[in-house]
Amino acid sequence: MMTKAAHVLTLNDISPADYRAAMRHFPAAVHVAATDGPAGRRGLTVSAACSVSDRPATVLVCLNREHPANGVFKENGCFALNTLAVGHVAVSRAFSNSALAQDERFVQGEWSSMLTGAPSLTGAAAVFDCEMIEATDVATHMVLFGRVRAIHVNENAAPLLYVNRQYHALGAMLE
Repeated sequence: MMTKAAHVLTLNDISPADYRAAMRHFPAAVHVAATDGPAGRRGLTVSAACSVSDRPATVLVCLNREHPANGVFKENGCFALNTLAVGHVAVSRAFSNSALAQDERFVQGEWSSMLTGAPSLTGAAAVFDCEMIEATDVATHMVLFGRVRAIHVNENAAPLLYVNRQYHALGAMLE
């Protein structure tokens, strides 16, 4: 027997505009998801990314599947999830600017690669270099699951956050 509460969760009468307005209050770390390989190089700013497991180390990232160029992530089979540091606002803006060509985006920051060949940002708070193990479509997005093959952590870098359509740094730690 289905409870009323469970039924309410399945309704989809929330407008996209209302959903986006509420989500702007959802703080998120700012990342650049980047790939390089036979299908080409691509990078974009994302906030929909998270840890899936530590055994084996796995992350996920969500990309808009309605943008045909995002298919290169699946074709290349690898990506780096670059967690931006406070000093990387210009990098975030460049990679979220659809008017900039990919080569113009990668002018911002210093880029190298780790194990998979995906672009990793020097000075990022953290870089998760991933081999793609699964990709699935959910609504308007493609969810990429990546097995982390290499990591780099910059212990001295404060992560860049985005909330209420503005960039922020972490403030004081609470007990």
